[in-house]
Amino acid sequence: MGSAKKSSNQARQARIAEMRRAEEARERRNRVLTISVSAVVVAGLVVGGGFLVRSQSDDSSSDTASDGKTSGKFVTGEDGVRTWEGNLGRNHVTKKVSYPAEPPVGGDHNQVWMNCDGDVYTKPLNNENAVHSLEHGAVWVTYTDKAPKADVGKLAEKVKKTPYSLMSPNDEQQDPIMLTAWGHQRTVTGADDPNVDKFFEKFVQGEQTPEPGAACTNGLSQ
Repeated sequence: MGSAKKSSNQARQARIAEMRRAEEARERRNRVLTISVSAVVVAGLVVGGGFLVRSQSDDSSSDTASDGKTSGKFVTGEDGVRTWEGNLGRNHVTKKVSYPAEPPVGGDHNQVWMNCDGDVYTKPLNNENAVHSLEHGAVWVTYTDKAPKADVGKLAEKVKKTPYSLMSPNDEQQDPIMLTAWGHQRTVTGADDPNVDKFFEKFVQGEQTPEPGAACTNGLSQ
């Protein structure tokens, strides 16, 4: 049993490491492309032409949220994980989004993600940026001022060691400590709750990820 779990963890870590290498390679290609495009723009301006260059993120974009893109409800499994059954919008928007859950488990979101490479934030996040991180396969740990400081500290240490995770306070949520992934969410009793490890093992870059291997760096940070 222990050997199988160790092997599974090693495989997961190897997969994440490979994704990070792919991400770094993609970022290098993007930098080269950006330099090339910039050179073309400058040349065009010199001869009197003008170009409008708009940066694109990693999936489709939209200026406004589309009504009806997110619909459904939570269904709680025997393991205590609440799973969203229905549709979750994935448009890029520039305005605030009214999510049906707090923290949200998905839906339309800002085109810029929160950095989620083991990032621990001390201030509440904009849901629209954090939801983009969930789309990239991150697990989001949130807590209220009722969460014991010792548990908050232990969870922060776990997040710091885990690529594709992030943590922030959220006094708008119902329970003191909650874990969220794209389409999935649960409450835990504290840092030593065994369900913390189970949630991380299943949902960090898990099968629910809409964009596996997408960047968790070079986004927004406080």
